Amino acid sequence: MDISIVIPNYNGANYILDSIASIYDQIENKKEIIVIDNDSQDGSVVLIKEKYPDISLIINDRNLGFASAVNQGIKYSCSEYIILLNNDAFAQQNFVRHLFNCIDADRGIFSVASQMLSYSNPSIIDNAGDQLSLMGWAFKTGDGDSSDLYEKDRIIFSSCAGGAIYRREILDRISYFDDMFFAYLEDVDLGFRANIFGYKNVYCPKAKVLHIGSATSGNNRHNSFKVRLSARNNVYLVLKNIPIVMLILNAPFLIAGFLIKALYFRRLGFGAIYIEGLIEAFKTIKSIKRIKYKMENTMNYIRIEYMMTKSTIYFLKEALLRFLK
Repeated sequence: MDISIVIPNYNGANYILDSIASIYDQIENKKEIIVIDNDSQDGSVVLIKEKYPDISLIINDRNLGFASAVNQGIKYSCSEYIILLNNDAFAQQNFVRHLFNCIDADRGIFSVASQMLSYSNPSIIDNAGDQLSLMGWAFKTGDGDSSDLYEKDRIIFSSCAGGAIYRREILDRISYFDDMFFAYLEDVDLGFRANIFGYKNVYCPKAKVLHIGSATSGNNRHNSFKVRLSARNNVYLVLKNIPIVMLILNAPFLIAGFLIKALYFRRLGFGAIYIEGLIEAFKTIKSIKRIKYKMENTMNYIRIEYMMTKSTIYFLKEALLRFLK
């Protein structure tokens, strides 16, 4: 298996060693386990050096964010396939083998997502593949559901980069993670790009990983950092990848989506922070490299619209079921 493993780390002293340990015996060339440290101040670097001196450790002098850190690791790596693993994610038995078998079976597959399970309750799904709705909302499939409901391979919109494998050949064609995103939605942006160019993202339930979730940015579901960056990146995601015709077609849904989120975060006390994120997005949107529309990708855009429509129906159905419980 020609595989490199990239683990970004920022103040992950409480779990980074366990994350490395979970993957350590699943790969032969230990130098291709690459940890990118974003100027941790909690002793993470010392712990890694002492416990795993044979892996590759890149140390940044400031926090470059998730996107830039994993790009560093990908460029440093030498393999045909790259697995990304969060520092608070722990690979289960044969995780690497299952991801490799899935992606190696079809050259049209760009990425394969693992079955991410809740660390506190491994029978519950944390993420079974990312989706994107017509309202511009990216969300996790199966979040909070029993893992038994998600035991079949399937095509997904994008892979969560907290535990997924990517094909370098396609990365080199469609470009890497967008540094402008810093953190949050950068993996959905990359998956969107792959869809535009006609590649597939796949979910592989055999590859399992336990995930704490948001351990670096705060375990609370919402905080000022997450809300501001997610709001900004949500605008980036939509305006960067969706062509003008689709934007016009989906405008009512997108406007509704942003308004609903504004009201939701206002109710939680983050209304001003959410608006700040939107304002920052429109101030800096010119720096984003927009994906140019090409006629040859028209059918791919139609397929993307279909996937977004299905995701919207799925989201509304799940929301209704939770409301009725």
